[in-house]
Amino acid sequence: MCFTYHNEELFAEGVSLHKLAEEVGTPFYCYSSGKLAGNFQAYQNALGNFNHTVCYSVKANPNLGVLKTLAQLGSGADVVSAGEMYVALKAGIPADKIVFSGVGKTKEELEEAIKTQILQINAESIAEVETINRLAIDLGLKANVALRVNPDVDALTHVKISTGKQGDKFGVDWDDALPLYRAAARMPGIRLAGIAVHIGSQLLDLQPFRLAFTKIAQMVRELEKEGIVLQNIDLGGGLGINYNVELPPTCEAYAEVVRETLGDLNKHIIVEPGRSITGNMGILVTQVLYTKQMGEKNFIIVDAGMNDLVRPAMYEAWHTILPVERRGIAPIIADVVGPICESSDVFAKDRIIEPVQQGELLAIMCAGAYGAAMSSIYNFRPLVPEVMVHGEEFCVVRRRTSYEEMLSGQHVPQWI
Repeated sequence: MCFTYHNEELFAEGVSLHKLAEEVGTPFYCYSSGKLAGNFQAYQNALGNFNHTVCYSVKANPNLGVLKTLAQLGSGADVVSAGEMYVALKAGIPADKIVFSGVGKTKEELEEAIKTQILQINAESIAEVETINRLAIDLGLKANVALRVNPDVDALTHVKISTGKQGDKFGVDWDDALPLYRAAARMPGIRLAGIAVHIGSQLLDLQPFRLAFTKIAQMVRELEKEGIVLQNIDLGGGLGINYNVELPPTCEAYAEVVRETLGDLNKHIIVEPGRSITGNMGILVTQVLYTKQMGEKNFIIVDAGMNDLVRPAMYEAWHTILPVERRGIAPIIADVVGPICESSDVFAKDRIIEPVQQGELLAIMCAGAYGAAMSSIYNFRPLVPEVMVHGEEFCVVRRRTSYEEMLSGQHVPQWI
């Protein structure tokens, strides 16, 4: 286990969280390199019988230490901006293992992707395909393109992280996909490399995957009848993790669905997991600033805020919260809240939790995905450190920003 109690004190692998707090201050993110590697390897092992590439979804956690660890394990990258492509390349992920997704790529981003000759650009509209074609011709190159199709499949997940239903902004409408493939096949700047689908995030049921992959298989067969032969099938990501009482599918069960629906097509399979690789490898450690009681309501006020971890405010997301030092005291019911000047700055509401005192530490679990990646400097609060542990070693892989750094890009107008 990556986060376990030793003599009633919570450790990250072999490192005391109390020690880390003394070294870097609170709040801070802490990542287990062992758990990160194990999560990635679970996909590699499950998909071992396929010609496949695991393209880690960089948006989940773009820290250079995380990406470098995955690059050394053979990971590719799924990126949604030129910035993510830059950091993936910087980490040592080769261009021919990078997939560029996203509904709103700029011309500058597309030019960079074409020049870099990445594995494929997942185009999401007729206008984007036409833009890629023009840019590639101007550059004297062919762009590797896949169409991201929208299969109109309900992912049975939170409405804000559903991406594959009709009415979602993502992908090419299913009925438009075949005509667009025909048109793209005639474009001189396009090399049709594959087909892509992504139906949502935090999926706990394999049936939506089965429905989407079955439709993709039908599309691939239809294209091949017309002489359009694709190399890659990009299945996106989406496997959920256990935040509370969820029972997510295993990588092996997911791979079996891939085999049943697509196994006879003999294609290069691309998967884009993000949360299921980094989610449970990271925690957010925060210090209790104050406790107070208002009527019958208990509040635990901590120094981490919604700017550091926005998921509970944005998605009503549950994160288990543990005391770094267990005392075995009878639990209370309390709200765990941050210092941000917003009523939505709440990490847990009416939570059964062991009582803690001012100065003690809490660990907000499963915060490795969409935690630091979505953080901000709202209320002019610095971005917090990210620390990676490896056995009994640790490294600060992103230090806390200073106020001077936060102001470095700002200027006072000359008329003041």
